Amino acid sequence: MFLRSTRIPKAPTLWRGLLIVRRGYASASGSHAESIRNIALMAHIDSGKTTLTESILHTSSYLVAPGSVDTGSTTTDFLPAERERGITIQSASIPVKWKDWTFNLIDTPGHVDFGMEVESASRVVDGAVVLLDAVEGVEGQTKGVWRQLDR
Repeated sequence: MFLRSTRIPKAPTLWRGLLIVRRGYASASGSHAESIRNIALMAHIDSGKTTLTESILHTSSYLVAPGSVDTGSTTTDFLPAERERGITIQSASIPVKWKDWTFNLIDTPGHVDFGMEVESASRVVDGAVVLLDAVEGVEGQTKGVWRQLDR
């Protein structure tokens, strides 16, 4: 199976212009399933994956107000250890409706110790958004995530 970089065809405004990597559709074909996409947010630790997830949930009206990693009030960080430490340990999927589309957003861990969670998520997604920290740039785990997506 090969990977290719592409833009989502007929993508809603929220996603337009984001470069994603996909390997075909993990979603089954069918009338309803054709409008479902599994999208992972991947990056080095503390690059803003969970914060972006909360912003997307808020923008799509799933949440009235976005949670904060600092206060432990995020939707996808549900384990007590995640809330205490302010990091994602276990990947979490949450459906987001946008116009006629349903995106299953998968918030993945960024710490190298939880690389198997990222590896597992990369096997079931239609595409991934790789976040880069604007200050730090490309970091070690960013390269690791990219290699996992290339497999």
